[in-house]
Amino acid sequence: MPTPVRSNTQTVHYKRDWRVWWRLLRPHTLTAAFVPVSIGTVLAVDEAPIRFSLFLAMLIASLFIQAATNMFNEYYDYKRGLDTPESVGIGGAIVRDGISPTTVLFLAWSFFAVAMLLGVYICVNSSWWLAVIGTICMAAGYFYTGGPVPIAYTPFGELAAGFFMGLTIILISFFIQTGTVTTTPILVSVPISILVGAILLANNIRDLDDDQKSGRKTLAILLGRKRAIRLLAGMFITSFLWIVLLVFTKTISPWTLLVFFSIPKAWQATKGFIGKTKPIDMMPAMKATAQTNTQFGFLLVIGLFIHYWLQ
Repeated sequence: MPTPVRSNTQTVHYKRDWRVWWRLLRPHTLTAAFVPVSIGTVLAVDEAPIRFSLFLAMLIASLFIQAATNMFNEYYDYKRGLDTPESVGIGGAIVRDGISPTTVLFLAWSFFAVAMLLGVYICVNSSWWLAVIGTICMAAGYFYTGGPVPIAYTPFGELAAGFFMGLTIILISFFIQTGTVTTTPILVSVPISILVGAILLANNIRDLDDDQKSGRKTLAILLGRKRAIRLLAGMFITSFLWIVLLVFTKTISPWTLLVFFSIPKAWQATKGFIGKTKPIDMMPAMKATAQTNTQFGFLLVIGLFIHYWLQ
């Protein structure tokens, strides 16, 4: 980690390396972009030949939008005085590593610009209606912590994250390969959307006390800590049962039951919040929640891929 070095005049000079910029991306959140793109693409295998150039363009664009959203979060939480060097769970590029807020904001808009260029390529090879949808997705990424009334400060953060990072990305990834949208990707997107929302809920449970002091009205604050933890557990349970339902109705292959191997991580996440009040003590549970989404998503992709491979 870069460490500040003081001169005789007490000026702070920061030693920086690539890890500062890597943390700014908040890499543990990027699977929330990778997993939906992969699921939407694998679901399209049974409908049309996969165009890997479109898959890569969609994947990179989604990763850049997610990373840019993280940078906007870093910038606006700093501007509102919410981030300090002692804050838990942040990238810390501004308050700990001395990166200029202007630089962080510039990088965020630059990442959006790259995503837009990739979006043009996707639209040329599919439909220009996606330009409208993509613009809405980027606007949601910006207004999650930007603007006069950030989504993250309301009870709708989990819903917005699940809708855009789950349902929307899966359907776009499916559509650009097939030229249509069917019932299956919509149904499969439900547990992924729930688990993306769970990541935000876990974050808000961890930050509940500080968010309350800053005037936020997150879902965790409205429910209270105990009910919010119960909701998190319910979201995990619903995600697994939804896959069982889809298998039972023959919507997807029994191979997708591989997702049940991620249950221990979901249990670890839920148990890790119980009886905890300090943010630092809840970090393992927060991490386990993100890992549940990652494991569940990858196992779902593997299950779908095995099914198509065996056909």
